[in-house]
Amino acid sequence: MEFIPLYFNISFIDFILFKGQTKTKKAIFKAWKSFENILPEFLGVLMLVGILLAVLNPQIISKIIGKESGILGVILAAIVGSITLIPGFVAFPTAAMLLKSGAGYTQIAAFVSTLMMVGVVTIPVEIKYFGKKITILRNLLAFIFSFIVAFIIGKVVSGI
Repeated sequence: MEFIPLYFNISFIDFILFKGQTKTKKAIFKAWKSFENILPEFLGVLMLVGILLAVLNPQIISKIIGKESGILGVILAAIVGSITLIPGFVAFPTAAMLLKSGAGYTQIAAFVSTLMMVGVVTIPVEIKYFGKKITILRNLLAFIFSFIVAFIIGKVVSGI
């Protein structure tokens, strides 16, 4: 996170020293617009996760998707990840919060893998561009691959 303030400071210094050259103005404007576009989505998901973490204590999270939840927890995490549409910059902090609250590494790996690779919500758009057969095949293979990734991560982390 230290990179963002450094970039901002460099842009600001460039803006002041060179009296706001056009490229710097454009860069700052684009960065601000990007920030404005991301912020509501980011805050919404963080609020939702915060509420869920307040309602679901670590024992409940651990019971549902903790290490002891086994294959059912992995399947549940994979299903939730498949139907959820969260960008990566929100998914990873969310995964970290869930891990701190008692979720298992295998379950979180399944959640994040399916979140990034399976797109149940985006299937209509994908069918439009790639066709029904390719879309279903891609999502099915991504879902299966997510389990492979989750179990490999679970084994690697448990070996540490």
